Amino acid sequence: MAKARKILTLNAISKRGLARLPESYAVGNDAAPPDGILVRSQDMHTMDIPASVMAIGRAGAGTNNIPVKAMSQRGVAVFNAPGANANAVKELVIAGMLLGARNLAPAINFVAGLQGDDESLHKQVEAGKKAFVGHELPGRTLGVVGLGAIGSLVADAAIRLGMNVIGYDPEITVDAAWRLPAQVKKAASVEDLVKHCDFISLHTPLVPATKDLINAERVRIMRKGCVLLNFARDGIVNEQAVLDGLNDNKLHAYICDFPSNLLKQHPRFVALPHLGASTEEAEENCAVMVAEQLADYLENGNILNAVNFPNISLPRESAYRLAIANANVPNMLGQISTALAAAGLNIHNMVNKSKGEMAFTLVDVDAAVAENVIAGLAAIEGVLRVRYLPVE
Repeated sequence: MAKARKILTLNAISKRGLARLPESYAVGNDAAPPDGILVRSQDMHTMDIPASVMAIGRAGAGTNNIPVKAMSQRGVAVFNAPGANANAVKELVIAGMLLGARNLAPAINFVAGLQGDDESLHKQVEAGKKAFVGHELPGRTLGVVGLGAIGSLVADAAIRLGMNVIGYDPEITVDAAWRLPAQVKKAASVEDLVKHCDFISLHTPLVPATKDLINAERVRIMRKGCVLLNFARDGIVNEQAVLDGLNDNKLHAYICDFPSNLLKQHPRFVALPHLGASTEEAEENCAVMVAEQLADYLENGNILNAVNFPNISLPRESAYRLAIANANVPNMLGQISTALAAAGLNIHNMVNKSKGEMAFTLVDVDAAVAENVIAGLAAIEGVLRVRYLPVE
């Protein structure tokens, strides 16, 4: 039976997602002291996160609003929901391509500014519509930078619309490669991709390596009339470079999910109010995924989709389990095994996995673990957090 844990919610979380937490959990925006936190968009960088917190679940893909490094140092797992909002973002990207190809935003603005009676409006429309002649998508080439859950769906949808697709992702996973349509051509670099595309869609996280991914040099070598789409993160595009590209007619349009004071007056800049994952379905999917991950971690120590610790799972074969977050250093398993042996505890099953500088160990033993043994494990250099998870 699940323990009576407390989960702090920092934003409105889908009820369908919260229903995936055990009934014994107390959940709300005043839960204290919290064992876990569920968050969507609230900035946690200036928040005093209680020492009681063992896990944070982000009901979405990005975790820029969470102090992940600080949480890693405390042995706190930070979960996200990759792919749960992928279809919602894919649909918005397709809408963005149509906005750019058919000049819909300038055309809508043109109609909104018309004045006069219906006969006058008709004459103005017939005289003005030539300024908004666009083109169709079949036969055009889309470049997709980042081929994860969203990028692969965008590539597939574009192919179904009759487009050619070029993809680039230097860190593509095996699972993502299997999802990718065979028709997608591989680019050797971002430069190789941008030179050959009529549309470019960005699907990368914002990390130091992707800051200003689209810069002045890459805009310069784009095809004339290219449409740039960014429904990932605003920082991966250098706005001044894009503005210069629009003014020089190198870029036909920049369509994104991030309003900008620098760009907002340009007629071919189209910004949406961060609508990428704003569908009922996406919000529910994200909440369900992250709630299930959070509960499994709190109850069993299993990890799926943590951004700071490896995926790790151990079927329960004993009532007595230890979950140990530790630095990825030599002889950690040896020290843990030695400490348990010294306490007369037999290891029934054990698994250890690492991810960069972080590692995680799950240990099932055949008898109850005394508090002094847990304290001894916590005192091992490199151990960040020890949790005892017996089945009661």
